[in-house]
Amino acid sequence: MPPNTPHNTSRDRAALNSTGLAPRLIELVAACFTGRWIENHEPDEAIREISTLARSEHWRLATWDCDAGLTLPAADTPAPVPQDTTDPLAVIRGASQLSQGSTTTLPVLRNFHRCLASTEIIQAIERQVSQGKHTRTFLVVLAPVTQIPAELEKLFTVIDHELPDHAQLDGIARGVATQDGELPEGDELGRG
Repeated sequence: MPPNTPHNTSRDRAALNSTGLAPRLIELVAACFTGRWIENHEPDEAIREISTLARSEHWRLATWDCDAGLTLPAADTPAPVPQDTTDPLAVIRGASQLSQGSTTTLPVLRNFHRCLASTEIIQAIERQVSQGKHTRTFLVVLAPVTQIPAELEKLFTVIDHELPDHAQLDGIARGVATQDGELPEGDELGRG
């Protein structure tokens, strides 16, 4: 579908035109870098931004964490998923099964840095990142720190998803505070 179809809301387009993860992820998908590590301290915000991008670009998105397991938040068609979706090794091994044809698939692995002490997981990630070039499956590790094992360092592109700056926070505050008196005035606004 073209970018101006009804599936793309003006809010989606505005979010994609802003600075942040979206332009960098688009660039890395186009270059077929199939492993990325996003250092981030606000994972829900990062996943929201990635979801907006996936919707806009018609990419398939899967998210994983050790508690909730693997989910496909906006899947139009079901995909085969590993039986134990909380098992990190099973999720990595099954990641390429999530893709469908030439559709780009982004499995986002939240706090996955905690799982990288296992030789089996390191080997499975190495294999998946290599296969991802053929299946259009792009592994995304979302973590508060960058702790990439030596065996995987060259396979991941690191992106620092920075906290919002003052101008972005001001815009957020003005969007939320819609009634008179909700937003501080002048210097008091900048102190928050």
